[in-house]
Amino acid sequence: MNTIPRSARAVIIGGGIVGCSTAYHLARMGWTDVVLLERKKLTSGTTFHAAGLVGQLRTNANITQLLGYSVELYNRLEKETGQATGWKMNGGLRLACNQERWTEVRRQATTARSFGLEMNLLTPSEALDLWPLMTVDDLVGAAYMPTDGQANPSDITLSLAKGARQAGATIIEDTEVTGVTLEDGVIRGVMTEQGPVECEKVILCAGQWTRAFAATVGVNVPLVSMEHQYMVTERIEGVTSNLPTLRDPDRLTYYKEEVGGLVMGGYEPNPIPWAVNGIPEGFHYTLLDSNFDHFEQIVELALGRVPALQTAGIKQLVNGPESFTPDGNFILGEAPELKNFFVGAGFNAFGIAAGGGAGMALAEWVAKGEPPFDLWPVDIRRFGRPHFDTDWVRTRTIEAYGKHYTMAWPFEEHSSGRPCRKSPLYDRLRAKGACFGEKLGWERPNWFATNGMEARDIYSFGRQNWFDTVGEEHKACREAAVIIDQTSFAKFTLKGPDAEVALSWIAANDVQRPVGSLIYTQMLNDRGGIECDVTAVRVATDEYYIVTGTGFATHDFDWISRNIPRSMNAQLVDVTSAYCVLSLMGPRARDVLEKVTGSDVSNDGFKFGTSRVIGIAGCPVRALRVTYVGELGWELHLPVEYATTVYDALMAAGAAFGLRDAGYRAIESLRLEKGYRAWGADIGSDHTPAEAGLSWAVKLKKDIDFKGRRAAEHQRDTGVKKHLACFTTDPQIVLSGRETIYRNGVRVGWLSSGGFGYTLNRSIGYGYVRAEEAIGFDHVLSGNYELEVATKRVPCSVHPGPLYDPEMKRVKC
Repeated sequence: MNTIPRSARAVIIGGGIVGCSTAYHLARMGWTDVVLLERKKLTSGTTFHAAGLVGQLRTNANITQLLGYSVELYNRLEKETGQATGWKMNGGLRLACNQERWTEVRRQATTARSFGLEMNLLTPSEALDLWPLMTVDDLVGAAYMPTDGQANPSDITLSLAKGARQAGATIIEDTEVTGVTLEDGVIRGVMTEQGPVECEKVILCAGQWTRAFAATVGVNVPLVSMEHQYMVTERIEGVTSNLPTLRDPDRLTYYKEEVGGLVMGGYEPNPIPWAVNGIPEGFHYTLLDSNFDHFEQIVELALGRVPALQTAGIKQLVNGPESFTPDGNFILGEAPELKNFFVGAGFNAFGIAAGGGAGMALAEWVAKGEPPFDLWPVDIRRFGRPHFDTDWVRTRTIEAYGKHYTMAWPFEEHSSGRPCRKSPLYDRLRAKGACFGEKLGWERPNWFATNGMEARDIYSFGRQNWFDTVGEEHKACREAAVIIDQTSFAKFTLKGPDAEVALSWIAANDVQRPVGSLIYTQMLNDRGGIECDVTAVRVATDEYYIVTGTGFATHDFDWISRNIPRSMNAQLVDVTSAYCVLSLMGPRARDVLEKVTGSDVSNDGFKFGTSRVIGIAGCPVRALRVTYVGELGWELHLPVEYATTVYDALMAAGAAFGLRDAGYRAIESLRLEKGYRAWGADIGSDHTPAEAGLSWAVKLKKDIDFKGRRAAEHQRDTGVKKHLACFTTDPQIVLSGRETIYRNGVRVGWLSSGGFGYTLNRSIGYGYVRAEEAIGFDHVLSGNYELEVATKRVPCSVHPGPLYDPEMKRVKC
C-alpha cells in the first residue's frame, strides 16, 4: 500500500475516467499537489465495463463543445503519454426508419452545423456502403458524423492517469476515503484508511457511489444505479476495424466493432434499477449476472437490423450497473450546500464520450472558481427539492433511461413522479381543462383544453394539437385579460441591516431605490456574464423580495448567498412555498382589479415598476406592476391559504371583461413578440448585458461598484463581437431553437429560442449574430439573412427591437 501525503491542494475521490481526467487537467494547469484516491483499482467501479462509444452532438452548444474537446484530447493522448487508449476516430452513423425520425435527424444535422460540426445526411444505400452488415429495407436515411469514434475505456483512463502522474499529480489505489473533515462548515480535509489528508477542496468523482458519499456532508447528488447490458460477439465476417459506430434509435440499439466482432447494446423501455437498498459492501471489478430474458427484447430488435447476429458466436453478455440521472444529463460543479466540494458524476452510460471534456471543465471550475463556459444543462444546481427523495429520483430516472433512444419531441414532458409539487389551484385548474407541464417538481398549466379537447399533448415536429388553443389564450391576453397561475416562481427574501449594500454589490442594476420600487436586474460574474435574471422588490429599508424562474431556484439562491460579502449582515431565505402567484395580464387587467380592491390601481396611483400591498377578498396581496407578456398587468403574490379565494374573486369580476385562464405556452409566445429574454436560452453566463441588448439595466452611469462592473466597462469601451437579434420568417416554418443563422450566406450563429407569434402571424426566433471583430448593431441590421431549418434554408427578416408595441396596439414587422 502506498503512503499517502498528509496534505494536498485538492483531493479527488474516485479513479474512473472522470476522476483521472480531472487529475490530468489540474496537474497540467500547475496543480501538482493534487491527490487522487481510489478505494480499489483504477477503473474498477463502472468505467471498466463501459461500452466506449464516443459521440459529440447534443442539443446544447457548450455540451457539444465539451464532448468535442474529449475527441480532441483522445486524438493526441496516446502519443503524449505513451499509453495505449484504443481510440479510433472511425465515425458514427445514426439511422432513421420513419419520416418523423428523419425530421429529427435533419434537425440534428442543422444543429451540428450551428455548432460547427460536420454531419452528413446519407441515403440508405450510402449508409449501407459504410456499414455493409445491416439491412436497409426500412431506412428513410441516415446521418454520419466523421469525427465520432470509440475507445477502450480502461486504456484511455489509464492513459489519463499516466498523463496526470507525468504532470505531477499523485494517484494512489487501494485507499478508501471514509469521510470529509469539516470545521464550522468548512472543508479541512478527508479521512482515509491510512489517516487524514488535509485539503481545502474535495472533488467527488465516485460514480454510482457519489450520492451516498455526498449525503454524509449534506450534499445532494441526484443519481441512481441502473442495470445496463450489452453483448460481445465472436468474430463476424465483414466486420472491419474501421467500421463506424452505429446507433439505431428506432430499434433502441447501438453497435461498435471489437476485435473483429460486434458490441451490441441498447436502452430497453423497462430498465431494471440496481442496488435499491444500497450498493453491496466491497463491490468492485464486478459484473452482475447476465439477464438473457430481459435482453431478449433488444436482441429481437437487433436481429432485424444485423442478420449476422443470428449465427454469431456470443462471447459474453455484459451486465454492469451504471449511474443515471433524472434528466439524462451528467452532473458537474460546486455543490450549493458546501463550498469547495465539487462533483463529477451521473454520466448515463456516456462517461467515456464526456470524460475528457468533463474533467477539463471540472478542473477549471476547481482552479478558477467557475467553469470555462456556461454548463447550465449539467450544472448540479439545476436540481431542487424533489431530488432529495431517492424514490422520486429513481422513478424519474427509470423514465429518462427508457427514453434514451425514443424521439426527442419539442415540448415533451416527463410523466413519472407526478404530481409532486402543486399550487393550491391545481385541482381547480385541472377541472377547467388545464394540461400541466412540470418543472422542478412543480405542476404548471401549459394550456387549457376547450371545445371538448382532451387535455393532453400530442407530440410532433409540426404544429402540435394545442397550437390553436394557445393562440386563443394569446389573443385574450392581447385584447382582454388572462390569469396565469405562476405559483412555481422561486421567491426569496434578503433581509438585514446590510441588505441594500449587499444587493447593490450583487445586482447590476440600481437597487438603491425607495421602498415600493420594483427593479429588474441581472447579476453578473466577473467576466460580465449574466448569472441571474431576477426581479427585486424593495419591501422595507432592510428587506428585498426577489423573484426568479422556477428552474433556477437552487442556482440563484446559491449565487446570491455565496456573493453576499462576509462582512455584511444580510440573510437570504427561500420563501417559495409560502406564496402563491397569480399573474393578471391584458388591457382589461385594471378593470378586473378595480372590481376586487379598494386600492387605487390607476396608472397615476400605481405606476409601472412599483409594488404595493392591496386587499382582495380579505387577503393582503403584494401586487407587482410588471409584465413578461408585453401588456398592462400585475403579478399578485399572496399567502397560499388565500389562493382559491382570490382566484375565485378575480374570475368572477373578470367575466364581464373576457378574463380567461392561460398557461405557459401562451407566455412563451407573448414574450417572443415583445422581445423579453429567457435565462438559460437567450441569456446566460456566457452572455453579457451589452451583447443581449440589456445595457439599459446596468448602472454604469452611477458611482456604485458591483460584481462584474470592470468587465461591463471594458465591453462598453471596446465593443462586443456578438449581438442578440430577432428574426421572423414564414408562419409555416416551425422554429424551436438551434436553427442556423446565415448572414450574407455565411454562418454567424444559431437561434437560442424559437416559437410563434400569433399577433404577428409569423414564426419568431432569437439568436446571437457573431463576428471575429467588434460590431455594432448596424452591422447586424445591414445583412441579408437566412435560417437553416432541418437542413433547408429559408429567408428571414431581422429586426432592431420588440415586434409588438402594446401602447400603439400594432406590430413592427
